[in-house]
Amino acid sequence: MTVAGIDVGAVLAAMADPTRRQLLDELVDAGRASATTLAGRLPVSRQAVVKHLRVLEDAGLVAGTRAGREVLYSARTEPLDASARWLADRAAAWDRRLSGLKRAAERGE
Repeated sequence: MTVAGIDVGAVLAAMADPTRRQLLDELVDAGRASATTLAGRLPVSRQAVVKHLRVLEDAGLVAGTRAGREVLYSARTEPLDASARWLADRAAAWDRRLSGLKRAAERGE
C-alpha cells in the first residue's frame, strides 16, 4: 500500500509497537533529540532505542541528522498524514459497502 510515495504498511507496522509510538511522541514534544537523550526518557537501553529509531526511520517517520559526534532525530508527519488519509479512504469504502448492504436488506433482496 503506497500513498504519495509512502509505504503505509511500513508506517502501520512501525506504529504497532508501543515503544516506537512513545519514541515518536517524545520526538514530537522535543523537536529533536539524540538516541542517548531518548533512552534517558524511556525504560529501554540506548541500543534498543537505536533499533526502534531505525524502524521508524525506514518507515519515514523520523529523520536523523549528524550534529558532531551524535545523530539528532526529528519526527516527520507526512507518513502519518498519508496513512491517516489511506485509513479514512478505506473506512469510507467500507461505510459505502455496508450502507448498500443495509439498503438491500431493508428492500428484502
